[in-house]
Amino acid sequence: MQSFYNLDELKSLGLKSFGDDVKISRKCSIYNPQNISLGNHVRIDDFCCLVGGKKGITIGSYVHIAFFCVLVGRGGITMEDFSGLSSRVALYSTTDDYSGTSLTNPTIPDEMLNIIEGPIMLGKHVIIGTGSTVLPNVCIGEGSSIGANTLITRDLDPWGIYAGIPVRKIKNRKKDLLKMEHQLMAKGDMDGL
Repeated sequence: MQSFYNLDELKSLGLKSFGDDVKISRKCSIYNPQNISLGNHVRIDDFCCLVGGKKGITIGSYVHIAFFCVLVGRGGITMEDFSGLSSRVALYSTTDDYSGTSLTNPTIPDEMLNIIEGPIMLGKHVIIGTGSTVLPNVCIGEGSSIGANTLITRDLDPWGIYAGIPVRKIKNRKKDLLKMEHQLMAKGDMDGL
């Protein structure tokens, strides 16, 4: 059974901001919380690791981050409304240079590293399947879905279904969910959200 922080505990985490109905597991690790912003209706499950980094993490509303996900925000990460991550997804807005021209890992002095850094942006309604990895300088267009165990190293167009290594487009994604979004928002407006 999950155990989420209560409102007073959320306030004590030192997040840059957070909205209503935010559920963060007490088993989630959070670093540089002052650079992390969360919208409304956000749920972050057990054993996730969020590293605010210098450019931070911005998470919209109605977002779910499942068990064992990693978000490294040094280069900046944005997850727009209704986006989500399945278990064991990694968003790396920074990575070491694996070419052999520099040393690697965080124990090495900066002048001996060649860090590749850049923003990651997940558009509205993007969903990423289990075990997938997103590297720096990637924008995943609105409505796209990513299959399990996919490596994303380049921008992806909106409303596609993608999978594989290297990632490739399988087909277009249906937009039926937009009607449900409007219904949810209309209900929320009536409920005072």
